[in-house]
Amino acid sequence: MSTAVDDNLTLPPATDTAAAPRIDCRNIKVFYGETEAIHDVSMAFPDRAVTALIGPSGCGKSTFLRCLNRMNDTIENCRVEGEILMDGENINDADVDPVLLRSRVGMVFQKPNPFPKSIYDNIAYGPRIHGLANGREDLDAIVEKSLRRAGLWDEVKDRLAAPGTGLSGGQQQRLCIARAIAVQPEVILMDEPCSALDPIATARIEELIDELRNRYCIVIVTHSMQQAARVSQRTAFFHLGNLVELGDTSQIFTNPREKRTEDYITGRFG
Repeated sequence: MSTAVDDNLTLPPATDTAAAPRIDCRNIKVFYGETEAIHDVSMAFPDRAVTALIGPSGCGKSTFLRCLNRMNDTIENCRVEGEILMDGENINDADVDPVLLRSRVGMVFQKPNPFPKSIYDNIAYGPRIHGLANGREDLDAIVEKSLRRAGLWDEVKDRLAAPGTGLSGGQQQRLCIARAIAVQPEVILMDEPCSALDPIATARIEELIDELRNRYCIVIVTHSMQQAARVSQRTAFFHLGNLVELGDTSQIFTNPREKRTEDYITGRFG
């Protein structure tokens, strides 16, 4: 079977899916008013692995991703049904605080969105409001550790007081990743994090994703088949609001079970 993936591309090793999932989604439906956008999707996300969500524009990838930290709560007329379990707790229960949930499930958006603050304050903001630092020394340590994990420390350590908006696009996106991990999340969601970046910055973000997966459960929405093949261990193909196929990335790209999956990754539609 031919694929859209370069023959010389090395796919990441499959992850151990037998381990308990970090997030377990059961019978998820999403409605915008009376329109059903996501149709009864059940899937689990393993810890310390990257799961890529792929599919044509408008297929429901980003809508589903936003279910995982209740970002859909902010959209008028949007309703989510079903269970999303983290550590045995349904995050959709009424007594779950969405603000605290989003400290556990961080998000990096398509366009870099640093706060209009200094580089330091971009990172320090979350730990301050969540009470994760006891004084300036603790805060300094969190800022440095987060920037180091995001591969940005050496580039900005001498200008932490400079505005985050003054960084390049790729640096801003890494700053946003550092900001997300500063509050010690368990899960990182990424919604097409490289779509606004040049190839060099994209490569750096992909290297960072590969490093971070050793610590976090990562879920990434991407329109790039090549990127999904490079960075993920699991891939889910969505079409018209349905989860068509889920499996190890190597299997999805070399031997998909569903014809719709094969047609999409070989460029016959999408």
